[in-house]
Amino acid sequence: MLIATSTRIPGFASALLMKAIARELTMGQGRIRLREAIAKAYSPLMGQKIDPNTEVVVTTGANEGVLCAFMGFIEEGDEVILFEPYFDQRVTSNNLWKGEQADEIQVLNSPHNPVGKVFSKEELIAIGDLCEKHNIIIISDEVYDRLYYTPFIRIATLSSALAARTLTVGSAGKNFYCTGWRVGWLLGPEYLVKYVAAAHTRICFCGVSPLQEAAAVAFEKAEEEDFWNRSRESMQSKVKRFGAGLTELGIPYTIPSGGYFILANFRRLRLPADYTFPPHVLSRPRDFKVAWFLIMEMGVAAIPPTEFYTKANAHMAEDYLRFAVCQTDEMLEKAKDRLRGLQKYLE
Repeated sequence: MLIATSTRIPGFASALLMKAIARELTMGQGRIRLREAIAKAYSPLMGQKIDPNTEVVVTTGANEGVLCAFMGFIEEGDEVILFEPYFDQRVTSNNLWKGEQADEIQVLNSPHNPVGKVFSKEELIAIGDLCEKHNIIIISDEVYDRLYYTPFIRIATLSSALAARTLTVGSAGKNFYCTGWRVGWLLGPEYLVKYVAAAHTRICFCGVSPLQEAAAVAFEKAEEEDFWNRSRESMQSKVKRFGAGLTELGIPYTIPSGGYFILANFRRLRLPADYTFPPHVLSRPRDFKVAWFLIMEMGVAAIPPTEFYTKANAHMAEDYLRFAVCQTDEMLEKAKDRLRGLQKYLE
Protein backbone atom coordinates (compact mmCIF):
# COMPACT_ATOMS: atom_id res chain seq x y z
CA MET A 1 0.00 0.00 0.00
CA LEU A 2 1.17 3.50 -0.73
CA ILE A 3 1.91 5.30 2.52
CA ALA A 4 1.61 9.07 2.43
CA THR A 5 4.50 11.06 3.85
CA SER A 6 5.02 14.78 3.77
CA THR A 7 7.75 16.69 2.03
CA ARG A 8 10.92 17.11 4.03
CA ILE A 9 10.89 19.28 7.17
CA PRO A 10 13.36 22.17 6.82
CA GLY A 11 16.74 21.08 8.15
CA PHE A 12 17.28 24.32 10.02
CA ALA A 13 14.23 23.49 12.17
CA SER A 14 14.64 19.74 12.62
CA ALA A 15 18.30 20.13 13.63
CA LEU A 16 17.21 21.99 16.73
CA LEU A 17 15.21 19.00 17.96
CA MET A 18 18.37 16.91 18.05
CA LYS A 19 19.66 19.15 20.83
CA ALA A 20 16.66 18.23 22.99
CA ILE A 21 16.40 21.76 24.36
CA ALA A 22 13.43 23.39 26.12
CA ARG A 23 12.37 20.30 28.02
CA GLU A 24 10.35 22.19 30.61
CA LEU A 25 6.75 23.34 30.45
CA THR A 26 6.25 26.69 28.81
CA MET A 27 3.72 29.38 29.62
CA GLY A 28 0.24 28.79 28.28
CA GLN A 29 0.45 31.52 25.65
CA GLY A 30 3.48 29.86 24.04
CA ARG A 31 7.28 30.11 23.99
CA ILE A 32 8.33 33.73 23.83
CA ARG A 33 10.88 32.99 21.10
CA LEU A 34 8.15 31.62 18.86
CA ARG A 35 5.69 34.40 19.63
CA GLU A 36 8.37 36.96 18.82
CA ALA A 37 9.23 35.14 15.58
CA ILE A 38 5.56 35.03 14.57
CA ALA A 39 5.09 38.71 15.41
CA LYS A 40 8.17 39.65 13.40
CA ALA A 41 7.10 37.55 10.41
CA TYR A 42 3.48 38.68 10.35
CA SER A 43 3.71 42.36 11.31
CA PRO A 44 4.64 43.41 7.74
CA LEU A 45 2.09 40.98 6.27
CA MET A 46 -0.72 42.33 8.46
CA GLY A 47 0.29 45.96 7.94
CA GLN A 48 0.64 46.68 11.65
CA LYS A 49 3.04 45.94 14.48
CA ILE A 50 1.97 42.82 16.37
CA ASP A 51 2.68 42.62 20.10
CA PRO A 52 4.01 39.11 20.82
CA ASN A 53 2.99 39.41 24.48
CA THR A 54 -0.67 40.25 23.98
CA GLU A 55 -1.67 39.65 20.34
CA VAL A 56 -0.29 36.14 19.71
CA VAL A 57 -1.28 32.85 21.31
CA VAL A 58 0.41 29.58 20.36
CA THR A 59 -1.90 26.56 20.34
CA THR A 60 -1.59 22.80 19.97
CA GLY A 61 -2.16 22.94 16.26
CA ALA A 62 -4.41 25.37 14.41
CA ASN A 63 -7.40 23.10 14.99
CA GLU A 64 -7.15 23.42 18.77
CA GLY A 65 -6.77 27.16 18.31
CA VAL A 66 -10.10 27.37 16.48
CA LEU A 67 -11.73 25.24 19.17
CA CYS A 68 -10.39 27.66 21.79
CA ALA A 69 -11.92 30.58 19.89
CA PHE A 70 -15.26 28.77 19.75
CA MET A 71 -15.11 28.03 23.46
CA GLY A 72 -14.18 31.60 24.25
CA PHE A 73 -16.85 33.43 22.28
CA ILE A 74 -19.98 31.38 21.67
CA GLU A 75 -22.94 30.61 23.83
CA GLU A 76 -25.48 27.89 23.24
CA GLY A 77 -27.85 29.10 20.56
CA ASP A 78 -25.32 31.38 18.83
CA GLU A 79 -24.42 30.70 15.22
CA VAL A 80 -21.17 29.72 13.56
CA ILE A 81 -21.29 30.55 9.85
CA LEU A 82 -19.35 28.25 7.52
CA PHE A 83 -18.96 28.23 3.76
CA GLU A 84 -19.65 24.79 2.33
CA PRO A 85 -17.55 22.77 1.70
CA TYR A 86 -15.65 23.26 4.95
CA PHE A 87 -12.90 21.51 6.89
CA ASP A 88 -14.85 18.79 8.70
CA GLN A 89 -13.24 19.44 12.10
CA ARG A 90 -14.96 22.82 12.30
CA VAL A 91 -18.39 21.25 12.74
CA THR A 92 -17.05 18.72 15.26
CA SER A 93 -15.45 21.49 17.32
CA ASN A 94 -18.64 23.52 17.21
CA ASN A 95 -20.59 20.65 18.77
CA LEU A 96 -18.27 20.05 21.74
CA TRP A 97 -18.83 22.99 24.03
CA LYS A 98 -20.92 25.76 25.48
CA GLY A 99 -18.96 29.01 25.36
CA GLU A 100 -18.77 32.03 27.65
CA GLN A 101 -19.26 35.13 25.47
CA ALA A 102 -22.36 36.13 23.54
CA ASP A 103 -21.09 36.69 20.01
CA GLU A 104 -21.47 34.99 16.68
CA ILE A 105 -18.66 33.86 14.40
CA GLN A 106 -17.93 33.74 10.67
CA VAL A 107 -15.30 31.16 9.77
CA LEU A 108 -13.38 32.04 6.64
CA ASN A 109 -10.83 29.72 5.02
CA SER A 110 -8.48 31.13 2.38
CA PRO A 111 -6.59 29.47 0.76
CA HIS A 112 -9.37 26.94 1.07
CA ASN A 113 -9.37 23.27 2.05
CA PRO A 114 -10.47 21.25 0.11
CA VAL A 115 -11.09 23.24 -3.10
CA GLY A 116 -7.97 25.42 -3.14
CA LYS A 117 -9.92 28.67 -3.58
CA VAL A 118 -8.29 32.00 -2.71
CA PHE A 119 -10.94 34.60 -1.94
CA SER A 120 -10.71 37.81 -3.97
CA LYS A 121 -10.54 41.30 -2.47
CA GLU A 122 -14.09 41.98 -3.63
CA GLU A 123 -15.38 38.82 -1.97
CA LEU A 124 -13.57 39.62 1.28
CA ILE A 125 -14.95 43.16 1.31
CA ALA A 126 -18.49 41.82 0.89
CA ILE A 127 -17.98 39.32 3.72
CA GLY A 128 -16.38 41.96 5.90
CA ASP A 129 -19.24 44.42 5.33
CA LEU A 130 -21.77 41.84 6.50
CA CYS A 131 -19.69 40.97 9.56
CA GLU A 132 -19.47 44.65 10.51
CA LYS A 133 -23.17 45.18 9.93
CA HIS A 134 -24.14 42.24 12.16
CA ASN A 135 -21.30 42.56 14.70
CA ILE A 136 -19.79 39.16 13.87
CA ILE A 137 -16.31 38.01 14.88
CA ILE A 138 -14.24 36.63 12.00
CA ILE A 139 -12.01 33.58 12.38
CA SER A 140 -9.83 33.69 9.29
CA ASP A 141 -8.27 30.27 8.80
CA GLU A 142 -5.12 31.07 6.81
CA VAL A 143 -3.05 27.97 7.54
CA TYR A 144 -2.09 27.67 3.84
CA ASP A 145 -1.11 31.34 3.69
CA ARG A 146 2.38 30.63 2.34
CA LEU A 147 1.09 28.51 -0.52
CA TYR A 148 -0.79 30.85 -2.84
CA TYR A 149 -0.46 30.95 -6.64
CA THR A 150 -2.75 33.92 -7.28
CA PRO A 151 -2.87 37.22 -5.35
CA PHE A 152 -3.66 36.47 -1.70
CA ILE A 153 -5.25 39.07 0.57
CA ARG A 154 -5.78 38.78 4.33
CA ILE A 155 -9.19 40.05 5.44
CA ALA A 156 -7.69 41.69 8.54
CA THR A 157 -5.63 44.00 6.31
CA LEU A 158 -8.62 45.54 4.52
CA SER A 159 -9.52 48.01 7.27
CA SER A 160 -8.88 48.81 10.90
CA ALA A 161 -12.51 47.90 11.62
CA LEU A 162 -12.04 44.40 10.21
CA ALA A 163 -8.69 43.97 11.96
CA ALA A 164 -10.48 44.77 15.22
CA ARG A 165 -12.89 41.83 14.81
CA THR A 166 -10.59 39.24 13.19
CA LEU A 167 -8.64 36.34 14.65
CA THR A 168 -6.16 35.03 12.08
CA VAL A 169 -5.23 31.35 12.32
CA GLY A 170 -1.79 30.03 11.32
CA SER A 171 0.06 26.72 11.36
CA ALA A 172 3.70 25.74 11.53
CA GLY A 173 2.64 22.29 10.40
CA LYS A 174 1.35 23.66 7.10
CA ASN A 175 4.06 26.32 6.72
CA PHE A 176 6.98 23.94 7.30
CA TYR A 177 5.49 20.53 6.38
CA CYS A 178 5.58 19.19 9.94
CA THR A 179 1.90 18.59 10.70
CA GLY A 180 2.75 16.07 13.41
CA TRP A 181 4.33 18.79 15.52
CA ARG A 182 0.90 20.32 16.27
CA VAL A 183 2.08 23.93 16.50
CA GLY A 184 -0.47 26.57 15.54
CA TRP A 185 -1.31 30.13 16.56
CA LEU A 186 -3.95 32.83 16.50
CA LEU A 187 -3.24 36.52 15.91
CA GLY A 188 -5.55 39.38 16.71
CA PRO A 189 -6.35 42.28 19.02
CA GLU A 190 -5.65 41.71 22.70
CA TYR A 191 -9.32 41.82 23.71
CA LEU A 192 -10.01 38.82 21.45
CA VAL A 193 -6.77 36.88 21.92
CA LYS A 194 -7.05 36.87 25.72
CA TYR A 195 -10.20 34.72 25.59
CA VAL A 196 -8.57 32.26 23.20
CA ALA A 197 -5.55 32.06 25.52
CA ALA A 198 -7.80 31.45 28.53
CA ALA A 199 -9.58 28.56 26.83
CA HIS A 200 -6.28 27.10 25.59
CA THR A 201 -4.87 27.11 29.13
CA ARG A 202 -7.89 25.12 30.37
CA ILE A 203 -7.78 22.61 27.52
CA CYS A 204 -4.12 21.58 27.51
CA PHE A 205 -2.26 24.29 29.46
CA CYS A 206 0.55 24.56 26.92
CA GLY A 207 1.99 23.07 23.75
CA VAL A 208 5.21 21.10 23.34
CA SER A 209 8.19 23.28 24.23
CA PRO A 210 10.95 21.87 21.94
CA LEU A 211 8.64 21.84 18.93
CA GLN A 212 7.76 25.47 19.53
CA GLU A 213 11.46 26.32 19.72
CA ALA A 214 12.05 24.46 16.46
CA ALA A 215 9.18 26.33 14.80
CA ALA A 216 10.73 29.60 15.99
CA VAL A 217 14.02 28.69 14.33
CA ALA A 218 12.16 27.83 11.14
CA PHE A 219 10.65 31.32 11.06
CA GLU A 220 13.99 32.95 11.86
CA LYS A 221 15.73 31.14 9.01
CA ALA A 222 12.95 31.03 6.40
CA GLU A 223 13.64 34.40 4.80
CA GLU A 224 17.40 33.99 4.49
CA GLU A 225 16.90 30.50 3.04
CA ASP A 226 14.28 31.85 0.58
CA PHE A 227 12.09 29.09 1.94
CA TRP A 228 8.69 30.64 1.16
CA ASN A 229 9.36 31.17 -2.54
CA ARG A 230 10.97 27.76 -2.94
CA SER A 231 8.05 26.16 -1.14
CA ARG A 232 5.48 27.73 -3.48
CA GLU A 233 7.47 26.80 -6.57
CA SER A 234 7.92 23.25 -5.34
CA MET A 235 4.23 22.77 -4.58
CA GLN A 236 3.12 24.15 -7.94
CA SER A 237 5.43 21.69 -9.65
CA LYS A 238 3.93 18.86 -7.59
CA VAL A 239 0.42 19.89 -8.63
CA LYS A 240 1.53 19.73 -12.27
CA ARG A 241 3.37 16.45 -11.77
CA PHE A 242 0.43 14.63 -10.21
CA GLY A 243 -2.08 16.34 -12.48
CA ALA A 244 -0.25 15.00 -15.51
CA GLY A 245 -1.08 11.48 -14.36
CA LEU A 246 -4.77 12.31 -14.05
CA THR A 247 -4.74 13.95 -17.47
CA GLU A 248 -3.19 10.79 -18.91
CA LEU A 249 -6.20 8.85 -17.58
CA GLY A 250 -8.70 11.44 -18.79
CA ILE A 251 -9.76 12.25 -15.22
CA PRO A 252 -10.75 15.92 -14.77
CA TYR A 253 -9.27 17.68 -11.75
CA THR A 254 -9.09 21.08 -10.10
CA ILE A 255 -5.99 23.26 -10.18
CA PRO A 256 -5.75 24.95 -6.77
CA SER A 257 -5.15 28.68 -6.41
CA GLY A 258 -3.61 27.93 -3.04
CA GLY A 259 -2.72 25.01 -0.78
CA TYR A 260 -1.80 21.51 -1.94
CA PHE A 261 -5.05 19.68 -2.61
CA ILE A 262 -6.43 18.44 -5.91
CA LEU A 263 -10.05 17.34 -6.38
CA ALA A 264 -10.33 14.67 -9.07
CA ASN A 265 -13.60 13.63 -10.71
CA PHE A 266 -14.04 9.85 -10.87
CA ARG A 267 -17.46 9.83 -12.52
CA ARG A 268 -16.06 7.67 -15.35
CA LEU A 269 -14.86 5.02 -12.90
CA ARG A 270 -17.08 1.96 -12.90
CA LEU A 271 -16.67 -0.14 -9.77
CA PRO A 272 -17.10 -3.90 -10.30
CA ALA A 273 -20.70 -4.87 -9.59
CA ASP A 274 -19.62 -7.80 -7.40
CA TYR A 275 -16.98 -5.87 -5.44
CA THR A 276 -17.27 -6.40 -1.67
CA PHE A 277 -17.17 -3.37 0.60
CA PRO A 278 -17.14 -3.52 4.42
CA PRO A 279 -20.38 -2.35 6.08
CA HIS A 280 -18.92 0.96 7.27
CA VAL A 281 -18.03 1.83 3.65
CA LEU A 282 -21.10 0.31 1.99
CA SER A 283 -23.38 2.61 3.97
CA ARG A 284 -21.51 5.78 2.93
CA PRO A 285 -21.70 7.85 -0.29
CA ARG A 286 -20.03 6.77 -3.51
CA ASP A 287 -16.78 8.66 -2.88
CA PHE A 288 -16.11 6.44 0.15
CA LYS A 289 -16.43 3.37 -2.04
CA VAL A 290 -14.12 4.83 -4.69
CA ALA A 291 -11.59 5.79 -2.01
CA TRP A 292 -11.71 2.27 -0.55
CA PHE A 293 -11.31 0.74 -3.98
CA LEU A 294 -8.25 2.88 -4.73
CA ILE A 295 -6.64 1.99 -1.42
CA MET A 296 -7.27 -1.73 -1.62
CA GLU A 297 -6.72 -2.29 -5.35
CA MET A 298 -4.30 0.46 -6.40
CA GLY A 299 -2.50 1.24 -3.15
CA VAL A 300 -3.24 4.97 -3.38
CA ALA A 301 -4.95 6.90 -0.60
CA ALA A 302 -7.31 9.85 -1.04
CA ILE A 303 -9.97 11.58 1.06
CA PRO A 304 -13.71 11.25 0.25
CA PRO A 305 -14.84 14.90 0.14
CA THR A 306 -18.48 14.34 1.07
CA GLU A 307 -17.10 14.65 4.61
CA PHE A 308 -16.73 18.38 3.91
CA TYR A 309 -20.46 18.80 3.20
CA THR A 310 -23.72 18.65 5.08
CA LYS A 311 -25.85 15.58 4.37
CA ALA A 312 -28.20 17.67 2.24
CA ASN A 313 -25.40 18.68 -0.13
CA ALA A 314 -23.07 15.67 0.06
CA HIS A 315 -24.30 14.46 -3.34
CA MET A 316 -22.37 17.35 -4.92
CA ALA A 317 -19.06 15.66 -4.07
CA GLU A 318 -19.87 11.98 -4.53
CA ASP A 319 -17.83 11.66 -7.73
CA TYR A 320 -14.71 13.36 -6.36
CA LEU A 321 -11.68 12.43 -4.29
CA ARG A 322 -9.23 14.82 -2.64
CA PHE A 323 -5.53 14.15 -3.16
CA ALA A 324 -2.74 15.81 -1.18
CA VAL A 325 0.29 16.43 -3.40
CA CYS A 326 2.58 17.45 -0.52
CA GLN A 327 4.62 14.30 -1.08
CA THR A 328 8.06 13.56 -2.45
CA ASP A 329 8.33 13.55 -6.24
CA GLU A 330 9.27 9.87 -6.04
CA MET A 331 6.05 9.07 -4.21
CA LEU A 332 3.96 11.11 -6.64
CA GLU A 333 5.46 9.17 -9.53
CA LYS A 334 4.72 5.91 -7.76
CA ALA A 335 1.13 7.02 -7.21
CA LYS A 336 0.76 7.96 -10.89
CA ASP A 337 2.08 4.57 -11.91
CA ARG A 338 -0.33 2.76 -9.62
CA LEU A 339 -3.30 4.81 -10.78
CA ARG A 340 -2.66 3.62 -14.33
CA GLY A 341 -4.22 0.39 -13.12
CA LEU A 342 -7.58 2.18 -13.19
CA GLN A 343 -7.58 2.35 -16.98
CA LYS A 344 -9.56 -0.88 -17.35
CA TYR A 345 -12.27 0.44 -15.02
CA LEU A 346 -12.78 3.75 -16.84
CA GLU A 347 -15.57 4.25 -19.35
